[in-house]
Formats: sequence, C-alpha cells, structure tokens
Amino acid sequence: MEEKVRALLDDVRPALQADGGDVELVEITDDGIVRVALTGACGNCPMSQMTLKLGIEKYLKQKLPEIVEVVAV
Repeated sequence: MEEKVRALLDDVRPALQADGGDVELVEITDDGIVRVALTGACGNCPMSQMTLKLGIEKYLKQKLPEIVEVVAV
C-alpha cells in the first residue's frame, strides 16, 4: 500500500509545487491513517488544512478506500 500512496501523492505533488509547497509521506498506520508532512509554502499556509482534507485526503480515499484519514504531522 505504501507504493500506491506514494504514487498518488506524486499525482497531487505538481499542484502543491506550483504554489511553492510539497508533501512527504511519513507513515501509514495499520488502521489506515496516512501521516504526511506538508513542506515549503504548504507548511505554514493558513489554507493547508483545506488542501490536506479537501484535496489530498479526498483524492487518496477516492483511489484507495482502505484509507481512513490523512493527517499532517
């Protein structure tokens, strides 16, 4: 599953990088929680939670239903 998540993050990465940010996979827990680190401009952006939940999490859960939640660490 880690390879699939990494590939999906690569799909959303260009949009983040266009705004000076990025996302890194930290870990995937056994209970389906994906932990990521938002870096660059995304790390301190006031809209980062919206990007995380309505962008990254929605996309990952759509492609991999076994994902329960995506959280930033």
